[in-house]
Amino acid sequence: MSRTMHSCFVTLAILFLWRVEEVAEACSCSPAHPQQTFCSADVVIRAKVVGRQEIDVGNNIYRNPITQIKYDIKQIKMFKGPDMDIDAIYTASSSALCGVNLETNGEEYLITGRLEADGKVHVTLCQLIGTWDSLTETQKRNLVQRYEMGCDCKITHCTSIPCSISTPAECLWTDWVIEKTFVGTQAKHFACVKRNDDSCAWYRGAEPPKKDFLDIEDP
Repeated sequence: MSRTMHSCFVTLAILFLWRVEEVAEACSCSPAHPQQTFCSADVVIRAKVVGRQEIDVGNNIYRNPITQIKYDIKQIKMFKGPDMDIDAIYTASSSALCGVNLETNGEEYLITGRLEADGKVHVTLCQLIGTWDSLTETQKRNLVQRYEMGCDCKITHCTSIPCSISTPAECLWTDWVIEKTFVGTQAKHFACVKRNDDSCAWYRGAEPPKKDFLDIEDP
């Protein structure tokens, strides 16, 4: 629980979230490309949310009750995670503590989270949480193979020009300086993939990356 709270209270602006306007002022997260969120997550699934309940998890130092929200889910597909079905996810009860508010009407979501030692999956607003329909077709394809292919690559966030990479194993993420959004073209349509020579480059295409590919290919 303490690791979850610590990860939420970082100093930079919120990153790639479809419902960023719902994030409370007390919860902010470091900017990250969706591929980075995929690579850092223990669990990445597509699931329906079918139930919600508030559960007691104890008291704080002031003896005030601490609650969490448990969402019952029906797993549709696992892109990354343990060899088991996930039937519930847990989050803080307040958005100020990075708690996630999900609809319980059978809406399908892409959910990324952390697998705790007790086997529970915990999610926060700092992770990639969004409705399945809000994903681009390229993002959906990238979840199957391409994001994982680039987990050894480093995605460097460009905050102002000039900016550059320091090693061939980096991809420069320029959505903010070019489009003034973290949900720009590179976030929506590109994956940073490792080449055979261990260098990394942005890739956009309908098929798995070729042996040698350009930074940009037609979808």
